Amino acid sequence: MFSLKILNNLHRPKPLLVFLALCGCLAAFSPADGLSKVKPSRVPRPEPELKIVELNIAPTPYTLGDGPLQFSVTIQLPREVDGSAILEVTSLISSPSKTSIRFLTHRQPVLIPAGNGGMERPKVSVELAWDGQDHRKQLAEVGTYSYEVRTKLLANGEKGLRTVMVAWPKRGILEVR
Repeated sequence: MFSLKILNNLHRPKPLLVFLALCGCLAAFSPADGLSKVKPSRVPRPEPELKIVELNIAPTPYTLGDGPLQFSVTIQLPREVDGSAILEVTSLISSPSKTSIRFLTHRQPVLIPAGNGGMERPKVSVELAWDGQDHRKQLAEVGTYSYEVRTKLLANGEKGLRTVMVAWPKRGILEVR
């Protein structure tokens, strides 16, 4: 008789187990949106004082073997620039598969041209040339390539060059024949 009572108690649901199972079902089927943190809306970033105001690429479309592809970049400098600052202009040219890439770079000291007394911000022009070769120094394949042109101001610090200001990049697609 005693062993029969123990077997009957094992098959009877316990109130605590029923409560935990009910809570688990409610948690599984309740929407998670109510529990997640709401991200605050960010204020748009102000446009930097250093800007790429004009980018010309010639010739388009680019034909391999017909000379270099020229990137002519016009950069608007901030009103106040340290005389020891260095302007760096870079371009990354890459194929859609990222198997063929080329990184072009140009650094020069910032030489502010004589202007109209500070009324207009100074502008500098820089030329980058791509010879049609990839990072392995082999002629790139025919196809569509993407490019990204960036510019930044660098200052010479204690541990070498450091970035002072970065312009928003210019991106696009070019056709290589």
